[in-house]
Amino acid sequence: MTDGAERPGGRVDDHAPTTPGWSCGSCGDEWPCATKRSRLLAEYGGDRAMLSVYLGSCLAAATEDLRAAPVMSLQDRFIGWLPRGTRRA
Repeated sequence: MTDGAERPGGRVDDHAPTTPGWSCGSCGDEWPCATKRSRLLAEYGGDRAMLSVYLGSCLAAATEDLRAAPVMSLQDRFIGWLPRGTRRA
């Protein structure tokens, strides 16, 4: 599985997404929930590009599962919360 969805044997508190609804398997909020967002920022550290790639792949999978959801709301939900980096000239 490459979409980041919950895997069998995962920890109960790892806040992984459950599909096809893309809710948090731990707290039930829309994934990525606030806890998972915080953990992702810590896990990826300063590598915003790699975090964006990961979340983009999750967004692509969620778009397939959540066809009725407006695309812009999914973009905001999956990648819109990422902190803006400073641009280098």
